[in-house]
Amino acid sequence: MDEQNRPIHTFQVCHVMEPNQNNWLRTNWIPRQAAQKIYVELRFTLRDCNSIPWVSGTCKETFNLHYFETDEPHGANAHFHPNEYAKIDTIAADESFTQTDLGDRVLRLNTEVREVGPIARKGFYLAFQDVGACIALVSVRVYYKKCPSTLRNLAAFPDTVPRVDSSSLVEVRGACVENAEERDTPKLYCGADGDWLVPLGRCVCSIGYEESDGLCLDVGRLVVQTQSSLVPTAHGGVEEGRSQEGVVVTDNIWGTTNRD
Repeated sequence: MDEQNRPIHTFQVCHVMEPNQNNWLRTNWIPRQAAQKIYVELRFTLRDCNSIPWVSGTCKETFNLHYFETDEPHGANAHFHPNEYAKIDTIAADESFTQTDLGDRVLRLNTEVREVGPIARKGFYLAFQDVGACIALVSVRVYYKKCPSTLRNLAAFPDTVPRVDSSSLVEVRGACVENAEERDTPKLYCGADGDWLVPLGRCVCSIGYEESDGLCLDVGRLVVQTQSSLVPTAHGGVEEGRSQEGVVVTDNIWGTTNRD
């Protein structure tokens, strides 16, 4: 239960009394889709070993995250081979909970994000290795970042996935909107965090057309913008409505749902 007494479904393990623990939990096969680099977000709670008596030599406060790439899912009855899995990182908690927190129903939830890449195969498995911690895994989210499709300088740019190398940019050439033509080749660069950078070039409206709200409209049919298409501002004037920019877009490709 969380602080609002709502049930939370978790994967739990707490074999802290015996040494040499080696317990594994594996996801189903996760297709990577367009991703070259994936991000794994973990939400979990972990018990403070000092709050458990007689376990000073056996209790741990970390667990390990692993992955294994493959082009197709293994069969349901396929044997699990931990040695095939590459370690991503050892995960530790920023906050651990005690027996007092349990009594007070205080949920000390940790969130950790790790990145993995490049991913070359069609999909992968994630695996969680317990080595003797008292832990509850609340949720797992797997996603990748992308630069979202956009219009800039009368040119359209498609969804673009960044390169794995965070220091390099992906050059994307834009396509002029209808009734527009290139003045200079329109380009944008997709950054590692899903941001469009360094706009270059532009398109211009063809003869007989005029730009309005990012489109090229026939001058003969262009209607003066009315008050109904304007939005009020704090100072009592009006301004053209604009779409929000600079928002990082991610595509989820897998995740657990653990709350009722």
